Amino acid sequence: MQLIDTHVHLNFDTFQPDLVAVRSRWQEAGVVRLVHSCVEPSEFATIQAIAHQFPEVSFAVGLHPLDADKWQSDTAEQILSLARSDSKIVAIGEMGLDFYKADNHKQQRMVFEAQLEIAAQLDLPVIIHCRDAASAVREILIGWQKRTGEQIRGVMHCWGGTPEETQWFLDLGFYISFSGTVTFKSAKAIQASAAIVSSDRLLIETDCPFLAPVPKRGEKRNEPAYVRHVAEQIAHLRGETLEAISEQTTQNACKLFGLVL
Repeated sequence: MQLIDTHVHLNFDTFQPDLVAVRSRWQEAGVVRLVHSCVEPSEFATIQAIAHQFPEVSFAVGLHPLDADKWQSDTAEQILSLARSDSKIVAIGEMGLDFYKADNHKQQRMVFEAQLEIAAQLDLPVIIHCRDAASAVREILIGWQKRTGEQIRGVMHCWGGTPEETQWFLDLGFYISFSGTVTFKSAKAIQASAAIVSSDRLLIETDCPFLAPVPKRGEKRNEPAYVRHVAEQIAHLRGETLEAISEQTTQNACKLFGLVL
């Protein structure tokens, strides 16, 4: 059985003491590919080094909405330059909107749209962070497609929306990725969303080191090996086998990110 964790942050300090051991555990769990996301430009070099240390790790470059104030006149060129120079880059992000923790809505929107432009130039998918901002993200994506006539490819990562919101992004052609939150007892809306996503748009992730899934929720650090628990819960919610979910999500991740097994 093969699994792909489509969203990790292995560059965080919590992984530095034992990253090689963490890798051994994800290999034992059947995780064959990982997509390392990016928060802001100061991480580029470290993430790139990890991706080149471990052949199964690909990565993205971008600016997180909670770091939108770090957008500078040369940030777009930084992202473009690195993405053009390294074949291990498979996406732009994570980008998007977060109205839960920040109220700089105008700045976030500007940075989000600028990165959509970069992704379009490079013909790369986007990794979208969306928290308490589904309507605004939808509005921007619809506006972008109407204005440019281009289809944006990508994933709504660590998805926390309602089934209605889920359908919005499915209708726009997006993949939906579920993290450990889908295993939480209180996450009824997320679980309902996981049940309705069409099989060809379903992805799994850990978003490690955050959001460790049940039964590992008490641990301070999440890690890629635990993506299996996400897959198990989604299989349960959809009335499918773990093997079927693993095969389908692996196939979907390869298609979206251009990964080769």
